[in-house]
Amino acid sequence: MKLLRHGAKGAEKPALLDAEGRVRDLSGVLADITADTLAEPALARLRAVDPASLPVVDQPGRLAPPWAGMGKFICIGLNYADHAAESGLPVPQEPVIFTKAISALIGCNDPVVLPRDSVKSDWEVELGVVIGKRARYVSEADALAHVAGYCVVNDLSEREYQLERGGTWDKGKGCDTFGPVGPWLVTADEVADPQALDLWLEVNGKRMQHGNTRTMVFGVAELVSYVSRFMTLNPGDLISTGTPPGVGMGQKPAAIYLKPGDTMRLGIAGLGEQQQRVHAWDPALIDG
Repeated sequence: MKLLRHGAKGAEKPALLDAEGRVRDLSGVLADITADTLAEPALARLRAVDPASLPVVDQPGRLAPPWAGMGKFICIGLNYADHAAESGLPVPQEPVIFTKAISALIGCNDPVVLPRDSVKSDWEVELGVVIGKRARYVSEADALAHVAGYCVVNDLSEREYQLERGGTWDKGKGCDTFGPVGPWLVTADEVADPQALDLWLEVNGKRMQHGNTRTMVFGVAELVSYVSRFMTLNPGDLISTGTPPGVGMGQKPAAIYLKPGDTMRLGIAGLGEQQQRVHAWDPALIDG
C-alpha cells in the first residue's frame, strides 16, 4: 500500500494511492494515519479494504507527512562511501547517528525556508525507514520485521551550523522545514529489496545526485539493529539512512548552496517524488 495524508496543516485526512495512481479517501475507515496504524495488525486490516470501495479524491491539494505522531527523526551520516569522500571525511567504522528536530518535519512539497543568516544550506536525498513494531536490541536477521515501510526524505542541512559552529551536527540539521517527508509511505511488502533502489535529486532542473541504496556502507537491516542498541525504536519513528554523492558542499570547483528561488526535485524508485521551492526566512511560511 501507499499511504498518505492530505490537506491543510491541522486538518489532514488519511488516504491511499490505488494501483491507477488515484488518491482514495480513508476517512470512513480510520480517523488518521498514526503510529498505531503502522503496526502490522492495523496494516493487515487496511490491506483487506478494497480501494475501489473508497471515494476518489479529485483534488487532494497539499500532501502532508504520510503519518502523524512521529516520535523520533533519526539520521545516519556518511553512509555512502563516495559521499564521505566528497565531504573529506573517512568512511565510518560504525554508523554515525544524529537526530533532526521533529519541528523540522514538513510535507513533501511544502516550502523550504532558509534559517535567518543561512549561507550554506544544502540538499540530501535519502531513503527513509519507518518503524512499525517496537525494536530494542533486535538482531540484524529480525530487523526488517520491525519495518512498516519506506519513504523519500530530503535531509536538508545548514553546513555552517553543522560543521563550523561547534557542538553536534544537530544544530545544522533540525532547522524549521529541513525535513520534507513523503509523498507517501510505501509499506514494506511492496519493496522487494530496500538495497536496490535508485535515488536522485535535481536543483533548478540540473541533476545533482544520483545513486543506489546498494552502495550504502550499512544496509537497512544493519541500521535498524544497530540503532536499537542505543534507543528503543517505536512505531512511527523514522530512520533516514544517508545520502549518495552530489550534495552542494561537494561540488567542484566550488561548493553550491541553496538560495531563495531555487527549486529542488527528488525521488526514489517506487517511493515517489518531492518538489520544494526555497524561500528566504519568513515565519509565516513555516506556521501557515
